[in-house]
Amino acid sequence: MQKETEIKLRVSRETLAALREHPLLKKRNKSGWERRELMNQYFDTPERDLARAKVALRLRLDGEEVIQTLKTRGHSVAGLSERNEYDWNLPKAKLDVKKLDGECWPEELAELDKKTLKPIFTTDFVRERAEIAWGRGKTKVVIEAALDLGHVIVGKQKEEICELELELREGEPAALLELAAELAATLALMPCDISKAERGYRLFDANSYSLSLPAPELTFELPLDDAFAALSWHLLGSSQRLAEQYRFNGHWRLLQDWVENLAELRALLSSLGQAAPRQSTHDLRLALDALLEDWRPLVQAGLDDEDVRKAAPEQFLEELEDPRWGLFSLNTSRWLLARTWAADRNVRGNRQGAAQLGNWLPRLLGEEATSLQLQRYQQQPEDLAEQLPRIERIQAWLHHARNVLDIPEMDRLYGELNKLAQLANEPITDEVLDARKQQAIAVYQNRAWKMLLRM
Repeated sequence: MQKETEIKLRVSRETLAALREHPLLKKRNKSGWERRELMNQYFDTPERDLARAKVALRLRLDGEEVIQTLKTRGHSVAGLSERNEYDWNLPKAKLDVKKLDGECWPEELAELDKKTLKPIFTTDFVRERAEIAWGRGKTKVVIEAALDLGHVIVGKQKEEICELELELREGEPAALLELAAELAATLALMPCDISKAERGYRLFDANSYSLSLPAPELTFELPLDDAFAALSWHLLGSSQRLAEQYRFNGHWRLLQDWVENLAELRALLSSLGQAAPRQSTHDLRLALDALLEDWRPLVQAGLDDEDVRKAAPEQFLEELEDPRWGLFSLNTSRWLLARTWAADRNVRGNRQGAAQLGNWLPRLLGEEATSLQLQRYQQQPEDLAEQLPRIERIQAWLHHARNVLDIPEMDRLYGELNKLAQLANEPITDEVLDARKQQAIAVYQNRAWKMLLRM
């Protein structure tokens, strides 16, 4: 068994060609590019039991070699994935189910009848592979770079494979992100944690691709730094999956959710006070603001305009063809991995970052609720939009962490605040102004809101 740590980056054919000649890869290429044709047959039961268990089983023809591979459920964070991989060389291209036993076979599949395993789809592609190595401080980094071009094939359906895969052979995971970010500075590289196997299942069944990632487990005792990191990784990873799926099928709701994920990440960044000094978040805030400045108005316009919704997928493809999205994703991953927000803060900031979430969060929400001054906007509803950043900070924490608060009616408050935020975003009309007044009253009279004002 070996542990596989890698990052997959979706690219165009033009970018794939440019990567072969990229000066950075040329300088660090220790082996030259080796070209191989890989034919892969994936197996599962008719009920797709392996897919549900996040297990991939394949036979690979690599020249004269036949390799059986089992990849078990792994851990993926914003495009950087880690999972266990088992390989067996076989004398012929026939699945050997006797190998699928012992410690390699997941316990949840122990009762599975392996005789029901059948071919499901193939991934056939040409791989150009090179060993990329350099010195990073006092340590050596070795990464296998693979340029893959081919297709996932399910019956008469096919989807193109065109990606850069970077797999860590020696060194720290941060080196993968550093290399990817350096390449993404001038090339459009889209972090994408959907594997070739997932693409096959998605083509086999369009509804099989799961967008949702496990929600982070937040507790009262969790330090603020850890809670913020967990939520930020979650939002970044979710935004990457939403971007991939919207690119794939163009469903409008996915674009809305993508923008909401970015807005929540922006709100969390601005809520931390001295736990995240402004200098440490400056570049990340600028990048988020630029994305939101372009995409929020479009999403808002698309709520009532079908032509905007129809044009959006092509506009989004243009976004992905620009280096901006990939570079933002990779730099944010590096920022989170290094915990950059905590690097140069003062004693008070360190104390705040170490505070228990259950103690820190009520104080934050109480301060924000008091500063919102909802009574004023019952009288001056035309000015409510100026408070959107504050409302969004409250929303972001209530969305993900209201379970740590011992306050009644938090779910209802979250729903009422969502309505208030929606009204604050709508163009002003007499009807909207009246609705803002009524909604401000509904939030102000909420039992949970009144308790937050006393925090």
